[in-house]
Amino acid sequence: MQKQDFYFDLPAELIAQHPLPERAASRLLKLDRRSGQVADLAFKDIIDELNPGDLLVFNNTKVIPARLQGLKATGGKVEVFIERVLNPQQAKALLKSNKSVKLGTEIYFDGMAKLRVTAKQGMFYLVETLAEVQLSELMTEHGHMPLPPYITRPAEEDDDARYQTIYADDTQAGAVAAPTAGLHFDEDTLTQLAAKGINSAFVTLHVGAGTFQPVKTDDLTQHQMHKEWLSVSPEVCKLVKQTQANGHRVIAVGTTAVRCLETASQSGEIAPYVGDTQIFIYPGYSFRTVDGLLTNFHLPESTLVMLVSAMAGREAILCAYQHAIDEKYRFFSYGDAMLII
Repeated sequence: MQKQDFYFDLPAELIAQHPLPERAASRLLKLDRRSGQVADLAFKDIIDELNPGDLLVFNNTKVIPARLQGLKATGGKVEVFIERVLNPQQAKALLKSNKSVKLGTEIYFDGMAKLRVTAKQGMFYLVETLAEVQLSELMTEHGHMPLPPYITRPAEEDDDARYQTIYADDTQAGAVAAPTAGLHFDEDTLTQLAAKGINSAFVTLHVGAGTFQPVKTDDLTQHQMHKEWLSVSPEVCKLVKQTQANGHRVIAVGTTAVRCLETASQSGEIAPYVGDTQIFIYPGYSFRTVDGLLTNFHLPESTLVMLVSAMAGREAILCAYQHAIDEKYRFFSYGDAMLII
């Protein structure tokens, strides 16, 4: 398949720039994997679409305030976008400045040098904190929520809470983009799902900036995915196997949960996994664990629209997306949801 096979024309006005006042107020487009038929629902209707014994798998990563605005010693501005925290004082980052940033450059915040550029690795730089400053402290004091590039406004105070799932785990901070399918869940919805007998499990994948990188090759077999760190615990593997053995469905909440479960299942059966993944899921892929997917709407020609096409079929996805455009669904991170089941 070619990259252009996944193109669709999206009106810019459908790209959601702000979250809705309430998380669960979004719309839900249901796509039947077998028939390709779609139905227009409200997000709360997901409770009726799932059965007792089904397993929802959530990504509990926490988004860090990864975007920092600093100055060089010359006074020139430099934006630091933390891609991955390596240890309490060192990170891999993207740097944006009017002039290229040299190794050894110190970056100032509030008049003090607090970061130094130490190395270059491809498109990324290695940066380390100075004077025993911790990266977590630096981001808390100077960082902003790393809203995606298609949200064309600066981050606002409300984004600190709304660009974060309500179940994000403080001990699993490390994502630089939200697992956005989870943004629709509020406490009431989770309570109702549990009351119906729908089970939950949590995996972790620290979403990287690479999730927004375009596919640069026309031939999909030549595309190399970016690396993302994930963890699938023995407890999650046990729940997945019990669910399958009892004839129920494993439903991933978001493409990141899919990447976790399918990475951990490459041997043919799910097993505990901790480490990086570069799994690229596109049509022709045979799913080993995931039966259904709750997701947002994705960018044209992106690896994410290829992933959902692997699950439901390219033509079915493109038809469903056209329906969503015609019905003026809201797209991307703060947009509406889609249930492929």
